[in-house]
Amino acid sequence: MSWRLKKTVVLVGMMGAGKTAVGTQLARQLGVRFLDSDEEIVKAANMTIAEIFERDGEAFFRHKEAQVISRLLRASPGILSTGGGAFLQEANRAAIHAQGISVWLKADLELLWARVRHKTTRPLLRTADPKGTLAALAAAREPVYAQADLTVVSRPQVTVEAMAETVAEALLTRPDVLERR
Repeated sequence: MSWRLKKTVVLVGMMGAGKTAVGTQLARQLGVRFLDSDEEIVKAANMTIAEIFERDGEAFFRHKEAQVISRLLRASPGILSTGGGAFLQEANRAAIHAQGISVWLKADLELLWARVRHKTTRPLLRTADPKGTLAALAAAREPVYAQADLTVVSRPQVTVEAMAETVAEALLTRPDVLERR
């Protein structure tokens, strides 16, 4: 089966929701490119996200993130995984809505915590109570993520391949985005 992707699919959601893993698999299934906005920022800055946050602050990072997302949306359609805070910026939401389609990978707190608790690459979780911080971030961000064009619920027992198929099925409800050929 072949696919025709007409707009870039932008995966949004909390850290640990599976944006990179599901996005990589979805791109493979659809035969399109996969990009990660955080990886693109790291390449452009020649520093890790944590180093950028530490040296230049979150405001600088968010500015660079918006530039990278805008550039990636102008390229040929593909799958784009964004950092957890990217969709919170109104300008990013507007650009994504105008040029692509947003898909919220929605995961509950326990699943998110299970996936991120042993990672040291999450600057926002470098606190005395990282799980509490994650819970507060999720509570604050979910109303914004709910503005995404589509929502797909992430569950712990579902494979990455099955999640990618579920996202593809959701995208097929939008003939302006994806069609089977």
